[in-house]
Amino acid sequence: MATPRTDPVTLEVVELIGTVVARYYEEYEQAAAQHALTGAQARVLGLLSLDPLPMRRIAQKLKCEPSNITGIVDRLEARGLVERRPDPADRRVKLAVPTEQGRATALRLRESLDFAREPLGELTEVERTLLRDLLKRMLGVQPEV
Repeated sequence: MATPRTDPVTLEVVELIGTVVARYYEEYEQAAAQHALTGAQARVLGLLSLDPLPMRRIAQKLKCEPSNITGIVDRLEARGLVERRPDPADRRVKLAVPTEQGRATALRLRESLDFAREPLGELTEVERTLLRDLLKRMLGVQPEV
């Protein structure tokens, strides 16, 4: 196993990543509150707007207990933002699916997150592409060909 890097640049990059993450979550919570949602509800709705999922899979993606997701989906369902449907591949499994109103709310949430978009807009396309590729590399994601 490699020894952790402790050179000044690495430490500064780690600190900057932490600051970016904290600011992102702060803005995400504010955007969620504008739609009378908690941050957790907004994250579930955003995830479901990409792909309907069973509760267990949502919990895996968000790294939390399935029972927490059930409560969040219950509240989203009560607001008319999500509905449960049988999974066509396995009718014993219920998928959480955003309603039309849920998809529209998720889109408005995404559009209201200016924190990263505005500074990224100041970078050139080459700089944004490089940043994307470096972040993917840090996450172990294969680069696009």
